[in-house]
Amino acid sequence: MTEVSIMQRALGAQWETLAPALKAHYAAAKNRDLGILTVEYPTAMQGPLNVLRLFGTLINQRAQKVPTQVYKWMVGEQQYWQRRVELPKQVMAFDSHWHYVGGNELIEYVKPYLGLKMAVTVRDGKLYYEGRAYILKLGSLLIPIPEALVLGHTTIEEIGVDAKQFTMDFRLQHPLFGQIYRYTGRFHTELEASRPQTQL
Repeated sequence: MTEVSIMQRALGAQWETLAPALKAHYAAAKNRDLGILTVEYPTAMQGPLNVLRLFGTLINQRAQKVPTQVYKWMVGEQQYWQRRVELPKQVMAFDSHWHYVGGNELIEYVKPYLGLKMAVTVRDGKLYYEGRAYILKLGSLLIPIPEALVLGHTTIEEIGVDAKQFTMDFRLQHPLFGQIYRYTGRFHTELEASRPQTQL
């Protein structure tokens, strides 16, 4: 039986219309993305981001086109993501794992108890995410927390620029303060022969 990735399950028939570079990016087989990442945010966000880093979320340093690797692999029905951002003075980790929750929705957990539910759709071969709610997981209980009560609305746009490369654009938009965080990048995906050493 062929293994199916979380994204392929969430997109259903739309998977076939996804750009080839994005299909490779979201394949179930072990793979890694290689590319560059830029991180931007206003100065007022530095304190909150420092606190969020204690929970393993987001990157709390500005960066301009820094080398970045993203390892992905499936374990059962979960997909694990291991990100390594090569900042000038350190390599910063941002790890997560994904669960499919039905329809076109998935949850990305940055901790076993803290996640973000998102809906995905394809338009003209491009992939779009829309945040639905933050999720507090207490055992089998999933408690949704409105985005507006935390950081604001999450959107992601990913575009295949050719057969192998894609761009991504992640943004957080607060209802009062406007755009409070953004990271953008350009990557290509390679099959990875061996799994990363550390799992979540």
